[in-house]
This record gives sequence, structure tokens and C-alpha cells, in this order.
Amino acid sequence: MLNTSARLLRLLSLLQARRDWPSADLAERLGVAKRTVRRDVDRLRGLGYPVHSTPGVAGGYRLGAGAQLPPLLLDDDEAVAVAVGLRTAAGGTVTGIEETSLRALAKLEQVLPDRLRRRVNALQTYTVPVGADGPTVSAEVLTRIAAACRDREQFRFDYTGHDGAATARKVEPHALVSMGRRWYLVGWDVDRRDWRTFRADRVAPRTPNGPRFEPRDPPDGDVAAYVRRGVSADVWPITARVLLKAPMEALEGLTSGTLEALTPEQTMLTLRGDSLRLIGMVVAMLDVDFEVVEPEELKLHLRRIGERLVN
Repeated sequence: MLNTSARLLRLLSLLQARRDWPSADLAERLGVAKRTVRRDVDRLRGLGYPVHSTPGVAGGYRLGAGAQLPPLLLDDDEAVAVAVGLRTAAGGTVTGIEETSLRALAKLEQVLPDRLRRRVNALQTYTVPVGADGPTVSAEVLTRIAAACRDREQFRFDYTGHDGAATARKVEPHALVSMGRRWYLVGWDVDRRDWRTFRADRVAPRTPNGPRFEPRDPPDGDVAAYVRRGVSADVWPITARVLLKAPMEALEGLTSGTLEALTPEQTMLTLRGDSLRLIGMVVAMLDVDFEVVEPEELKLHLRRIGERLVN
């Protein structure tokens, strides 16, 4: 009976981990036959858990939404991540969940083992929060986007652009990216037939979602890098390229801009900013020989600085 109860908890944990489970995969994870999985599913249903069967040759099971929230089964790292996330949410960039985050955190910390409570408290003690700066996004919008990503359903929404104009969008959502204090949706724009990045605080979801889709390979193979490049181009209007007469490995301490090795002895530095003065300061402080490739305005700016220093 003890083994059966432990297996039921393990089965419930697996069903919570992802939306659809083929019965063969569940049987393999649990180390039992598929008929045993069927019996265990029936036991969960008898306990009030809405476990639905999915048809087809590779049919399986899905944990549905019930009248009450089932107990969540978390491993150590998941419990710490949830606790830290709840503390962050109490004063973060997601609106409308501050009080509920504190209530959920109180319940979780009440049952955390001492070893996990120490990990959470240590992180909280030595973390200095910075007050919110910029627009916030509602929890409902984030959960709607995340659910569409999880279920691979086309996401329909109205989007407000930089110029304030609203457009209707249909997107195959790939992922949510949190960068700085903003959230971004990365997805394949169905009408424009290309990848796009959307600020979540400018998204107004429509109902219902569109049809399901087969996921595409992420842009450039790295969603975070894709967003970082796109956001930098939008936020910083000036782009400068500077040829450095040094190998890339000798420039590891350089934290400004992005580096690209051209030859064993030459590296291209790309800088972005909102003024030539700031970009010029970075270039002037370089400890290697360099040549400004573009823009011409930066060359003139650095030449004037050099003349003032000489005089």
C-alpha cells in the first residue's frame, strides 16, 4: 500500500509537470505496466482529480482543471525557486499580485524544511532590490501568454506600437523573455511571416486563442540573444563599429558592446548608445590600437577630443 501511495504521488507530480503525457511515457517513468498506469489514474479520479484521457494511437492522459487546487509536489530546487519568485513578485514588475504573493509565500515558508528555508533567507538577506522603473505588466497577460506558449496555440492580441497605433496580431508564441525590468514575447508573426518581439505591457489579449501549431526552431538558435539584439537596436539609436588591433581573447575584460573575432589579431567591437559623447568615452578609454569603421560622426568627434587634449 505504501508503494502504491508513493507511486500515486509520483504520477500526480508527472501530470503536473507538462500538459500531455502518453501512457507509454508514464509507464516508463514509473517503472510499471500501462495497465497499472490506468489503475492508478482511476485511483486519482476517485480522489477527485480530473485526469482526462487523450485519444489516438499515442493516446495518454492530461490533468485538467478541477473545482479545487490539487496539492503541488515540488522538489527542493523547485520549492526554493517558487519561494524566491514569490518574494520578488511582492515588489516586482507584475501588477496586481503583491498581496496574494505574500499570502502564498507565508503558506510555503511554513512547510519548508530548515535546509531550504536557510537557502531562501540567505538569498533574500544578501539581495538589494531596486525600485520599479518603467511600465509594469499584469499577471493575467503573462499567464495568458505563457499558457499559449505551453499549449502551442496561436495567440491573438492587439498591440500598441512605439507610435501609439494599435494593430491586431496573430502569433505562434515561442517564449516569454524577462530582460531588465520588462517582459517580452517572442513569436512567429503569422501575417508578416517572420519572427517578432513584443513588449508584454503593450499586449491586450483577445479571446479565444487560435489553432494549435507545430513549433518552429527559435530565431538564431538563442531566444535571449535575439531579444537582446532587438531591444538594443530599438533603445539605442546610434550604432558604432570599431576595429580593434588585438585578438579577441585579449579583450575579455571589455564589458561594453559586443565583440566579433575577424582574424587572429583583429576584433570588431560594436557599440550602441544614444549619444556620440558616451560612445566616444568608451572608445577613448580602450587600451589597444583601434580604427573607427562607422559612423563618420564618431571619427570627427574623437578627432576633436584628440585635438583638445594635444592643445
